[in-house]
Amino acid sequence: MLQVNDINQYYGGSHILRDVSLTAPIGECSVVLGRNGVGKTTLLKCLMGILPIKSGEILLNDKDISKMSPEQRVRAGLAYVPQGRDIFSTLTVEENILIGMAKFSRSKAKHVPKHLYDIFPVLDEMKHRRGGDLSGGQQQQLAIARALASEPTVLILDEPTEGIQPSIIKDIGRVLRDLADKGDMAIVLVEQFYEFAEELADNYTVLSRGKVVSQGAGDTMVENNVQDLVAI
Repeated sequence: MLQVNDINQYYGGSHILRDVSLTAPIGECSVVLGRNGVGKTTLLKCLMGILPIKSGEILLNDKDISKMSPEQRVRAGLAYVPQGRDIFSTLTVEENILIGMAKFSRSKAKHVPKHLYDIFPVLDEMKHRRGGDLSGGQQQQLAIARALASEPTVLILDEPTEGIQPSIIKDIGRVLRDLADKGDMAIVLVEQFYEFAEELADNYTVLSRGKVVSQGAGDTMVENNVQDLVAI
């Protein structure tokens, strides 16, 4: 389980995250929602160690990882799919995935495991194409596969549906649901597409002005008017 306890973060004099707490259990998809600019991406960067926290703690399986570098956190079991994907456009699909494995995987495999191509079969068909030649949706699938190559116990995604065609959104949703249901991974999902988030959420957290304003089980999102809280 990933557990966040009362974390605070600042940009200059601006208080961006205010005593934010949440849990992301293994076997569940934990969704973080909120309007633009409320601190969602900042929260994910704090989880990964890209940004430091001012106070509070981040626990992975009851171990405080708050002072770890991003590389140490990946080796501890976190993986991050950033907004905008950030794939290596001049490298092939296969090379992109192998880089993730070479830097962060606990295994020593030099070939892409078959199960990663099974998750997104189009990547197997295009494994010798450069990442920059893929469509936006295919690049998003590649970014997720690259993150999974590090064998994470916590997969963190920042708006994976942004700019993606509906058919691939469905594929990504199916993959995330299957990964959570296997019971050996926690998923933390920041998402603006409410219907996608509601469909996947086992639990949810809503941020507003850097604070948690609503939290609960995914099947209570309608009765708690979560869609109204996050409407732009």
